[in-house]
Amino acid sequence: MFVLPSSCIVDKVIPKNSFEKYTTPKQKKLFAEYVEKIKWANKLSKQTVNLDGKDISEIQIFEIHLKTRHTAEDILNIIDKYIPYHIIFVLHFDKEIMYSVAQKHPNPKLEDNSVIDWRFNSNWLKVESDLYNLNLKNSLDCVFTDFCLQISGKIKTPNQSLKDIIDNEKKKNQILIEIKKLESQLTNCKQFNLKVELNLKLNTKKTELKNLLT
Repeated sequence: MFVLPSSCIVDKVIPKNSFEKYTTPKQKKLFAEYVEKIKWANKLSKQTVNLDGKDISEIQIFEIHLKTRHTAEDILNIIDKYIPYHIIFVLHFDKEIMYSVAQKHPNPKLEDNSVIDWRFNSNWLKVESDLYNLNLKNSLDCVFTDFCLQISGKIKTPNQSLKDIIDNEKKKNQILIEIKKLESQLTNCKQFNLKVELNLKLNTKKTELKNLLT
C-alpha cells in the first residue's frame, strides 16, 4: 500500500447501496456478488498534500474488499462514472492486492457523469508489495500521470503524456486482437498460398506490437 501523510487519511466506509440508483438489476447483483466492503481510504488535494492540478483537483483512493478474486471492472466503471474525481482503486482479496485507475473526462451531455477513456490495471500482487508508489511531486496531474505510467509499464518513458500512453495502449490492444484473429485463420487454413499470405500479415503485426512495446 501507499505511504502517505496522515493528512490524507479519510478511512470512511461507503455503503454498497450508495450506487444503487445508478445501477441496473444486473449491475446491482455484481455489487452483492463480488464486493465485501468499499472504503474511502485517502484523499489527495491542495489541502492534504499541498499539490494542485490543472486538470485534476483531487485524487481519491478507494479500497475495495472482494469476496472472490476478481478484477471487478464493471463495478469500478460504475463508481468511476458517477464520482467526478479521479480514483485509484486498491482491490483486496485474501493476501493479495490489485491496483486499477481510469483516465476519464466529464460527459458533455450528462452533468455529473464521466466518460472513461481508458483503465489501467496492475497484476495481482502480495499485500506487502511496494512495486507501485504515489510520488507526491510537482502537481496532482503529474502524480496521476506518473502512477498510470507505472501501472502501464511505461515508467522508462516519463515524458509521455497520458494521451500518448492511452493511444499506445489502444493500438496495442487492437494489434493483439488482429494477431489472435490471424493465428486462428492460420490454424484453420488449408491452402498453402493463403497460409504464406497470413504468415506475412501475422509477422507484420508482431513487428508492430514489438515496436510499440519498446
